[in-house]
Formats: sequence, C-alpha cells, structure tokens
Amino acid sequence: MMAPRHSLSRPARSARPVRSAAGLVGLVLLVVAVLGFVPGVTTGVDEMAFAGHESGAELFGVFQVSVLHNAVHLLFGAAGVVMSRTAGTARAFLVGGGFVYLLLWLYGVLVDLDGDANFVPFDTADNWLHLGLGAAMVLLGVVLGGRRSRAFGR
Repeated sequence: MMAPRHSLSRPARSARPVRSAAGLVGLVLLVVAVLGFVPGVTTGVDEMAFAGHESGAELFGVFQVSVLHNAVHLLFGAAGVVMSRTAGTARAFLVGGGFVYLLLWLYGVLVDLDGDANFVPFDTADNWLHLGLGAAMVLLGVVLGGRRSRAFGR
C-alpha cells in the first residue's frame, strides 16, 4: 500500500515548529525595521540620526532608533526568514541570534547611555526588549530545535 502523497515524514513534521518560529521572529524583525522609518509609528523621524545616542527618533514613542538600529533589525530579520528553510539553520538562527541579542542587552546595560559608546543607540526600553527577545529566541531554539543533527541544516 502506498503512503499518501502529501504526508510528511516524522522528521519533517518535527522540524516544522523550529522553522516556523525562526520565520516568525525574522518576519517580526523585518516589520519592526520598516516601522522604524514610518512617521507616526516612529516619533521624531525627522530627528533620526544614522547612529548615536543623539538620535531623536523613537519607535512607538518608546524605543530609541537610528538608521543603524533599523538596519540591524532588517539584517537579522532577513537572516531569520532565510535561515528558517531548514531545521538546523532555523535552530542556529534562534540560538545564535538569541545570544547576540543577549550580548546587545549586556552592552546596553554596561555602556553609558549618554556616552559616545552608545552608538546603536540603546535606551532602557531597548535593553529590556533585547533581554526578552534574546532569552525567548534561545529558549525557542533549544526547546523546538531538539537535539542537533550531525549534518548541519537537517
């Protein structure tokens, strides 16, 4: 007896959650990156700097943004969408990207928010968001990613 044409094998079904999570995180980051340039959604767009804590733009009137900050979200979002194609790369995006966001949180906590080292820029709201996003991404990658296959990308 032949198996139905559209049935997924057990490994393919088990890969779907981690791939979906990476794709969703990537898509959200892409949307946030674009919204960072939209007047009304982002206040003070006319005061947006390329980089630095002097940028007067705030996404949703809360999160300080700059062109560089939005570009970082754009690149991470695109990476998430592209890396969601396989379970291995989706897991790598979630865990690796999550650790990057945790490092950004740590940097934001340690840097003087009014100093030149705050070049992205970060503020307190960004720091909390980076902590939550980083922890959630790592957790999703570990829980949904299962045990890592020997062959990367599987």
